[in-house]
Amino acid sequence: METLSKLTHDQDEQVSQNAILALGLLAAGTNNSRVAKMLRQLAAYYQKEPNHLFLTRISQGLVHLGKGLLTLNPFHSDNLLLSKSGLAGILVVLMSSLAMKNTILSSQHWILYYLVTAIRPRMLVTLDEDLNPLPVTVRVGQAVDTVRQAGKPEQLLDFRHTLPQFSCQGEKGRSLLQTNTSHFHQSLKVS
Repeated sequence: METLSKLTHDQDEQVSQNAILALGLLAAGTNNSRVAKMLRQLAAYYQKEPNHLFLTRISQGLVHLGKGLLTLNPFHSDNLLLSKSGLAGILVVLMSSLAMKNTILSSQHWILYYLVTAIRPRMLVTLDEDLNPLPVTVRVGQAVDTVRQAGKPEQLLDFRHTLPQFSCQGEKGRSLLQTNTSHFHQSLKVS
């Protein structure tokens, strides 16, 4: 992040533009205060250069993706499965930024919509059959490796919450319901 921060003020226009977009992609959905502050300063610094300002605004939108409830990640299912369309969406934007003047900064700014294929929620919400919110108590916490442990150890360092619940990277959730319904899985993963 420090290197990208230095590159945002580079003399080469394309290097600085790519560094600004890379900051947004790096911190997408994190609400990282350091990156947000850096991007606000860049917006003031590049206020008279429309292309830099456009990329700064796009990066600010990526940092605050869904007010922090969404993230940019092509992996899902406990990082075991790769979404090929999500990875392709990220790669399309990265490859088009190599010739940014002819793609994103000209008439093909719609290429940024390819990032949508890699957006994943960072929240867990349960709904009933009529799509009304269903309050369910869950245990949410960091996953614990239980391989080669005797007995039936707990798999979560947990806290009890009622859904909807915002979760961080690597956290898992387990329902406290005794019955398993077809609409709610016993073990939940939030990416």
